[in-house]
Amino acid sequence: MYFIMILLAAIVSTIFRFRLPQNKYKLNNLCFIYWGAALMWFVDHVIAFFIEGGEFFEITLDATFLGIIVVLGGLFLWAIISFLKTFRKPI
Repeated sequence: MYFIMILLAAIVSTIFRFRLPQNKYKLNNLCFIYWGAALMWFVDHVIAFFIEGGEFFEITLDATFLGIIVVLGGLFLWAIISFLKTFRKPI
């Protein structure tokens, strides 16, 4: 479930990135965070599926909580990066 949630977050953040006229909110960083996590988990799921032969999508309560925590963690990291880039002094 966490893979599905992070993939949806990546798609939504990418849509917002290209729909908003300016890069005012620095959504590039959020897209990189979510797409990086989605790619990482996709590779993990493919390798585990072929080697261990388990389920490709894990739909449990624990996986749902993990997905929520990762999406919120990505938003928190993006907010910190945006805050630091906004108030950075020019050199």
